[in-house]
Amino acid sequence: MDNAKINDTPIVTATRLDMDELGIRIDEKKFRGRIGSLLYLTVSRPDIVYNMGLCASFRSIPGDLHFKATKRILRNLKGTLDLVLWYPTGDSFKLIGYADADYAGYLVDMKSTSGMAHFLGLCLISWASKK
Repeated sequence: MDNAKINDTPIVTATRLDMDELGIRIDEKKFRGRIGSLLYLTVSRPDIVYNMGLCASFRSIPGDLHFKATKRILRNLKGTLDLVLWYPTGDSFKLIGYADADYAGYLVDMKSTSGMAHFLGLCLISWASKK
């Protein structure tokens, strides 16, 4: 990964991961190891949580498409090593909340996805994502 290209986003927005029944099968042990390592990083990197959850749902039947998706996440992490959460002092205390939902948009199991974020001034203080 030292010479890998850097990606701006952890996953392409038009990407829809599905069962990939016709694709090349990947070694489950290798895929699960990569998923486990990336899930460990989600504690400090909330920007990859949704994408990791999406990839982790295919850990029992991984295909080449799923492996490439995790590789893209790794490339994104390499390019965003300096990304940190920053809370300045003296900022306003205006609380703002955002929410979004995608009803039955996940083609594999037709479940809904929702998310929300709360900001105190310019700082993210709370977020959630649920399938």
